[in-house]
Amino acid sequence: MVDIVDAKFITSAPNFSAAPESDEQNEVVFMARSNVGKSSLLNALTDHKGLAKVSSTPGKTKLINYFDVTFMDRDTSNKLIAKFVDLPGFGYAKVSKSVKHDWEKNLTDYIANREQIKIFIHLIDCRHPHLEIDTQVSEFLFANAHENQHIIQIFTKIDKLNQKEQSALRREFPNALMVSSAKKRGTKKIIKEIYDILKESEEEVSDAD
Repeated sequence: MVDIVDAKFITSAPNFSAAPESDEQNEVVFMARSNVGKSSLLNALTDHKGLAKVSSTPGKTKLINYFDVTFMDRDTSNKLIAKFVDLPGFGYAKVSKSVKHDWEKNLTDYIANREQIKIFIHLIDCRHPHLEIDTQVSEFLFANAHENQHIIQIFTKIDKLNQKEQSALRREFPNALMVSSAKKRGTKKIIKEIYDILKESEEEVSDAD
């Protein structure tokens, strides 16, 4: 079994150019439309209620937040350190077109140049799986992510759907993960998925050396 045994806030950056230097080549980027439950998921994954601040005003936070996270494989006692990157929510805040354009350009540059990124996690509200903005973000990620970068699609608030609705969603998106932060459902599977990808990436680097 894999757990996150330690998590702490490191810093906030106003933009991508101010991103901190990172010795670990293990960055996990969380992206979501505002009010999808990104902060709640970060807190649930790390079992740390106050790690990521849950805003009462969706879309208000414009900072990029960085957290150091330690994974442990309970079976082998192997530890792995990663950095969770919490991007500002998109699609809710009322900002000008020029601000949106600058944000998209900065994000493209960040994906293209930030070699530390190993995983993009795109969160989608399970009750609204077909919003145009999420489709655009998904297409954007698949078009811009490098070969050694992984994309994980996660549907949040799964407890809001009945079993029939959940089954239909799983059939339509067989590769996606489902989670309920409130009910702590699906968090262990997400932790294991992230850990496995990062561990495999580390082993590939070791083999190359």
